[in-house]
Amino acid sequence: MPALSNRKWEAFAQRLAEGEPAYKAYESAGYASNHGNASTLNKNQKVQNRVAEILAEREQAEREATKKAINAIGVTKEQVIEELRRIGFADIRKAVKWGPTQRISEMIDGSIVMSNGVTLIDSSDIDDATAAAISEVGNTKEGIKIKFHDKKGALIELLRLLNVSAPPKAEDEPQPGADLPAGSNVVHFDAALKRFG
Repeated sequence: MPALSNRKWEAFAQRLAEGEPAYKAYESAGYASNHGNASTLNKNQKVQNRVAEILAEREQAEREATKKAINAIGVTKEQVIEELRRIGFADIRKAVKWGPTQRISEMIDGSIVMSNGVTLIDSSDIDDATAAAISEVGNTKEGIKIKFHDKKGALIELLRLLNVSAPPKAEDEPQPGADLPAGSNVVHFDAALKRFG
């Protein structure tokens, strides 16, 4: 559908598509303030069709721009899934050793670090998957610090990319998270992960 022949209607539709309330879009289109007329024009089928078309065109343009950007940097969905898998299933024991004994280590920068039974595994001995899951390593006054990327966030995103959702529960069975507010982003991994097993 091409632009509406009535330029004020077209301007009104464009503003509605941008998210403006009808009364503001009506004024922005050049009409005098009138909430009733704004509401009536908002219900006009030609205007509603044009708003839907504008939104669909924008969504298509965004999809194409996203696809073009992804192609430009050479990232595939499979690569993203693999990276999220590395983070989500990282095992800290592949990067850190701990135990009851005290250890003294000399760091690359020459500093001496004493730890109460906790030491990092040398970076040359860490596998690629574990290294990808680590976001930060450093020396602090308290000792060595290691931080991994957000494991839970990676698993949630991984489930979303794989279109995995928890199977429906029986009516009489208590629903996990039923007491959570609407819109909560809690995912019940036990049920979702059973689909892989």
